[in-house]
Amino acid sequence: MYFSVILIANALGAISGMGGGVLIKPIFDLIGQDPVASISFYSAVAVFTMSIVTTFKQIRNGINIRWNFVGWIAGGSIIGGVVSNNLLAKLLSILPSEKQVLLTQIVVTILTIVFAFMNTKFAWKSWNLKGWYWQLGCGLTLGMFASFLGIGGGPINVALLMLMFGIPIKEATVYSICTILFSQGAKLLSIITITGFTGINLQRLWFIIPAAILGGLLGSQMSRILSTKYVEIVFQGMLVLVILINFYNGLMIFV
Repeated sequence: MYFSVILIANALGAISGMGGGVLIKPIFDLIGQDPVASISFYSAVAVFTMSIVTTFKQIRNGINIRWNFVGWIAGGSIIGGVVSNNLLAKLLSILPSEKQVLLTQIVVTILTIVFAFMNTKFAWKSWNLKGWYWQLGCGLTLGMFASFLGIGGGPINVALLMLMFGIPIKEATVYSICTILFSQGAKLLSIITITGFTGINLQRLWFIIPAAILGGLLGSQMSRILSTKYVEIVFQGMLVLVILINFYNGLMIFV
């Protein structure tokens, strides 16, 4: 079940630029086989693997990437990812129940999804911001949300890049995946060096990583073929699906 979820989620995540974690995290929560910290780790591994594959494929496909732009976004996302991962660990240690942490993640996830959906649906006017400091600030924001929510990148990446810098959706998906690569790499490094693997079943990685690779390959190939219109449809469809899954998970906490 984990293999299937990661394969499909990463393929859709590579096309939409969200990263598969936006589906992996809430679906794994729904399955309920692992604690919050373990699910966040598995999601990070899957999305990090997918982002490596997808970025490599995009470069091979001749996509022109502005690495200076990526550098500032990625730098901010690394800082944000480390800070936010430590915040998540702190919340898990001070709150009396994991359910409270999960509910917090669900609420914040739904709010970011509503923002992203409204932005793409109603085509909000771009701010067209210039300067490395805006790029760094954008990356910091993206990294904090991605790491805290355990969803890798999620809907806010593409939407915020479009809103702040006026980037078309297909180009924004490429930069989103690049950002995810660095933010999730920083999160995994933080887990390894600070919190460790306590309570995490590393045997699951034997099928999580292959599924992530296959999903990244499939998604990057589809992204090359699909037009902007269909990328937008995939993006908005994922937003609706994730809202429904998170809403259901939130209700189940009170049952």
